[in-house]
Amino acid sequence: MESVYTQGIWFAESLQQRTIDYQKLWLIVTQIGDPKAAFLLVFPLTYFISKRTGTAVLWVAAVSEWLNLVFKWMLFGERPFWWMGESHLFDTVQPKVQQFPSTCETGPGSPSGHAMVTAATWWVMVSSLGSFLYLRTQSVVLSAVPYLLYVGMLVAVGLSRIFILAHFPHQVIAGSLAGFILGIILSRRVPQGRSLLFIGIVLLLGTVTLHSGLQWLGIKLSWSIPLAKKWCSRAEWIRMETAPFSALTRDCGALLGLGLAQCWRPCGWPLSRAPRALSLAISSMGLYHINRLPLPLQPQGFFYGCFLLKHLLVPQLVMVLVPGLIYLFTPKRKQ
Repeated sequence: MESVYTQGIWFAESLQQRTIDYQKLWLIVTQIGDPKAAFLLVFPLTYFISKRTGTAVLWVAAVSEWLNLVFKWMLFGERPFWWMGESHLFDTVQPKVQQFPSTCETGPGSPSGHAMVTAATWWVMVSSLGSFLYLRTQSVVLSAVPYLLYVGMLVAVGLSRIFILAHFPHQVIAGSLAGFILGIILSRRVPQGRSLLFIGIVLLLGTVTLHSGLQWLGIKLSWSIPLAKKWCSRAEWIRMETAPFSALTRDCGALLGLGLAQCWRPCGWPLSRAPRALSLAISSMGLYHINRLPLPLQPQGFFYGCFLLKHLLVPQLVMVLVPGLIYLFTPKRKQ
């Protein structure tokens, strides 16, 4: 793997030097590919266009990110920004690379979570859009456009992760392929109501059990956190929300919230186009402020509990509270 890592560093250096003028664009793309964007941006947008597709997006995002966490625990992948220093292969000739605020993630690097979750969730969207376009137009060419955009998006997200030194090229490729396969498999059957509540609890307990079992075997799963803190250019770039257990609590919270929302309002609220657009706007503003809520970093158990609760509120806000209020104040047609 040493040669693979070395070639990855030189590729990242070449990418930074050739495209440094597009630095802001790369940072925007990596934010769009962030797994939390699937919960806070992609989910509400797709839900108010198609309830079935939106529900599938949230389901696929949560399960694919959870599996990504399990894969990372198993594969122990390095990240470029700390491997350069730890390997001591570049002590004489230092690569001309720089770090960015999104570089210093504390979890293992393989496979890329950004690439994996993006590939899985965006597959749900493009496959639904492609089918819709074909049914409306019977044009194979037009229905293929979303799939071309899908490939372009995956390439852009992958390159952005390499550009900021968050991943090696092979980690991005592995994440994209795994996410693509998961998107196809998971989107075919989406659990409903109580099943989602059960799955959310099982994922939470299963991951805690797996974590405890691996630690009992002497495998230190937090090995990457000291490395990230040691080699990150700025201490403030280390964030608790990039820790592996943060991803776990986000996924379990989202699935539990989705199950509760479906139990409380199984068919959703019957809104026309204009009220749905208004619901999307208000929900987006609400999610923006929920995401900005400061959480106490200590004790860690309390932080993870608040983090889970914050993402449990996401489906409630999008599927129940905001559209419910809009429906309440929307004039009803007389029977």
